[in-house]
Amino acid sequence: MKAFQIHDKETAPEASKPLLDNSIQAFGSIPNLHGVMAEAPTALKSYQVLHEEFLETSFTAEEKTVVWQSINVEHGCHYCVPAHSAIAKSMKVDDEINEALRNKTSLPTDKLEVLRDTTLAIVRDRGVVSDEVVQRFYDAGYTQRNLLEIIVGVSQKVMSNYINHFADTPVDKQFEEFVR
Repeated sequence: MKAFQIHDKETAPEASKPLLDNSIQAFGSIPNLHGVMAEAPTALKSYQVLHEEFLETSFTAEEKTVVWQSINVEHGCHYCVPAHSAIAKSMKVDDEINEALRNKTSLPTDKLEVLRDTTLAIVRDRGVVSDEVVQRFYDAGYTQRNLLEIIVGVSQKVMSNYINHFADTPVDKQFEEFVR
């Protein structure tokens, strides 16, 4: 199979260049994933919009990490698991939470466990989630808004996880310490 190019500002299609500027502004460099996505400006733009929108959800940093990493681990994404481990650390999320997500062990609170279970049910069952899973989610204190916000996170992670599978995106240097 033909390897995917990791674009930079010189090689990227014209419409991707300002999007790569956004990446540099947000991350200090162009993550390899963004360099791959730059081949299709609409892919990179969609991903950036979904990322920004998910950051604006009502979830806490811990809850965002639960949604992201639950999906990354479920999809077996070699790139996103270490990348989101670094992001969790930068968001000051307790290492215990990230490690539990990566190792598929118990989370420190029942509420976070319910969030992981609901996220995984959405991914595994392609959105056809049982009433009991949804009721357990609501009983944990989450809302319809939160349920819809998970879908934004799922959409973002489907894009990145699937693209990383196709492209076999190399893990960036700044995420390498989180590779296992």
